[in-house]
Amino acid sequence: MTADTGAPAGSPAPAARYEVFGVPGIGEVRPGADLAGLIAATGTALADGDVLLVTSKIVSKAEGRIVRADDREAAIDAESVRLVARRGLTRIVETRHGFVMAAAGVDASNTPAGTVLLLPEDPDASARRIREGLLESLGVRVGVLVTDTFGRPWRDGLTDVAIGASGVRVLDDFRGGQDTHGNPLNATVTATADELAAAGDLVKGKVSGVPVAVVRGLPAVVDPEPGEDDPGVRPLLRRAADDMFRLGTSEAVREAVSLRRTVREFTDEPVDPEAVRRAVALAVTAPAPHHTTPWRFVLLETEQARKQLLDTMRDAWAADLRADGFSEESIAKRLRRGDVLRRAPYLVVPCLVAEGAHAYPDPRRAAAEREMFVVAAGAGVQNLLVALAGEQLGSAWVSSTMFCRDEVREALALPAGWDPMGAVAVGRPAAAPPARPARDGAAFIAVR
Repeated sequence: MTADTGAPAGSPAPAARYEVFGVPGIGEVRPGADLAGLIAATGTALADGDVLLVTSKIVSKAEGRIVRADDREAAIDAESVRLVARRGLTRIVETRHGFVMAAAGVDASNTPAGTVLLLPEDPDASARRIREGLLESLGVRVGVLVTDTFGRPWRDGLTDVAIGASGVRVLDDFRGGQDTHGNPLNATVTATADELAAAGDLVKGKVSGVPVAVVRGLPAVVDPEPGEDDPGVRPLLRRAADDMFRLGTSEAVREAVSLRRTVREFTDEPVDPEAVRRAVALAVTAPAPHHTTPWRFVLLETEQARKQLLDTMRDAWAADLRADGFSEESIAKRLRRGDVLRRAPYLVVPCLVAEGAHAYPDPRRAAAEREMFVVAAGAGVQNLLVALAGEQLGSAWVSSTMFCRDEVREALALPAGWDPMGAVAVGRPAAAPPARPARDGAAFIAVR
């Protein structure tokens, strides 16, 4: 197979033509096999600057990564560090290597019945051994990619990608250059290693018994003298902080809930009002009694509005504490607890609006009716806090407005029927919160 190539203006000029061909004659690979020796023994004439694409299955076989399949799910568990998504028996996980893929790459094809293949322990090291072995046996300076089949979000079908690399420039960064029309390239980073892997798969196939392919004619992607700092495939692995599609469905909910932490220290970075509005849109999906919508969210987006509210609350709280006989020292200490609201660049005051509540002359039923609406308000606030975490915003829900509702309504010019249910401080966390202590769900369960 041959192909023409092109590149954006300002990038290194590639070869005008390259060739891809399979390496037949390798045969069945057994544990302990010398893959470089097997490739050399095929008699395939390799040249400096070639890129070898080696299917991970034969690497796993040579390295003895074959296990009994008595419990394939246990093998997947052992190879996984994080569940990304699950649908039925299918699991998308993050492997110990940092790959996000189905079943952690545990494969039951092309292996004896009753066994499964695991991915190579260290695919970069596997690629390096093959490259060094070919240099020693044939005297050629080649690049080596270990490849495996991945599915892709938003696209049907599978393709081969690089999971291990040695002596290959796995990414081509064209940012800062220009295209053929002189337009600046601001986001163009090409996954060269994955493109090579996919090209090789076209001549290897899945059932042809040809597990190795060669790309010839692209010497610019090969480093003939890779040093100890050869990064392998690491540059291809997107950082968690940059991954917009890191989570699956139910896992996204679980992760967002776990990210919801009380944050009391914020940076000075302003809060995007649209991010808060998106969070409110999710907050109002909470359950509520009688098909009502008992939530209102007052967004304090100006410093003046925040100061007026907090000063009013401070004065009301101090007056109440003095009436209760607290000393000035004790009052000052308690007032400092509200500093988290002053440190936040944005405040939200959630309010309960119990329109649609049933009126009961029986005090017990009337109290229960109000409790239903209070629970609905809490559910809305929890939705808000989780949604804010999903927007990478920290928050702290403080109850103080409930101790001076009349003053809050006056300071914010709220209708009489709006019942403030605390205040939520919002902002970018100044530091990552400490690890959450583990809680055993069983300690909070009663079964009858």
